[in-house]
Amino acid sequence: MSSFGERSRRWPGVLALALVLPLAGCATDSGRPDAAPPSSGSSATSGDTGGDTGGGTGTGTAAPGTREQLRVDGDVRQYLLHRPASTPASSAADGPRPLVVAFHGRGADAAELRAKTRLEKAATARGMLVAFPEGLGHGWGAGTRATKQRPDPERDVRFTEALVEHLVRTERADPERVYVAGFSNGGSMALRVAAERPGLLAGAASVSGQLPTGDAAVEPTGPVPVMVVYGADDPVRPLAGLPSPPPDPEEPILPTRSARDTAAAFAAAGGAGEPVTREEEGYDRTVWRFGTGAPGGARRPDGTVRLLVVEDAGHTWPGSTVPPPEGFGPVSKALDATDTILDFFADPGPGR
Repeated sequence: MSSFGERSRRWPGVLALALVLPLAGCATDSGRPDAAPPSSGSSATSGDTGGDTGGGTGTGTAAPGTREQLRVDGDVRQYLLHRPASTPASSAADGPRPLVVAFHGRGADAAELRAKTRLEKAATARGMLVAFPEGLGHGWGAGTRATKQRPDPERDVRFTEALVEHLVRTERADPERVYVAGFSNGGSMALRVAAERPGLLAGAASVSGQLPTGDAAVEPTGPVPVMVVYGADDPVRPLAGLPSPPPDPEEPILPTRSARDTAAAFAAAGGAGEPVTREEEGYDRTVWRFGTGAPGGARRPDGTVRLLVVEDAGHTWPGSTVPPPEGFGPVSKALDATDTILDFFADPGPGR
């Protein structure tokens, strides 16, 4: 896999964009509090089953961690940061740590995703840093089409690059083990980063998110291990995709491919062969194994793309204990999406 220095040369202007603006009470190089102030972002409740929402419920509560700021493209962007526990005796010996960047759904915020997924607990127990960035207007530019609300459709990709570079520099994040994940619109954002910046990532995962298509289309450009988790009965963003979404007066809903076509696009970019599908208890698992013929494929000879279609699941995070908004469908307990995703990041190989 390419070094961070090699990657950074492919990011024009990113290094110059990242400037930390610490908040009062937030982490600094000289010392960090045990807990961050409560999230200032609101978790908007959304029952709109016609749009690609994240299902904000207002249930997110503050947990140990810090709220940080980063200036990118003239915007002051915020994120929650969770660090694995470290004692003074061991901190000097700690090496680079894996990093997960997790994108919330549309209409929600970082605290809501943290509460729904419990990602920071599972990840920090594995020695991983977790950053939950806040989207502008509680959403993400997951597609390439410019809109009135998002006239610069590349802004969030640049923010993600700058955030990763900053955490590599200041938090000892390992540039060889950077991962992205997300839910709904945030899942589509994670897929966009994986598609357009495969050299930045060691893996990506999306729950209830698909690749945009049409005039907002995002096309994978290189091999990167990807997991797509999708509810078979998703009433918000159907498993078969939403090629002709209904109009939205606030922000256009992007057309998307199906979940299977989304996974297959990443498989093709990785030179994968024919997929293999197996029935598991509560879900179907389809796996594409990378070939070595695609550019960069030799770096990940054991990489895979996986599609998990979860039975009796809606536009929800499987395994979550947070009730979804009305109209979003059931939450499956047959699969713990958080542990499944982190296991995939640790070992994206062929599986059993």
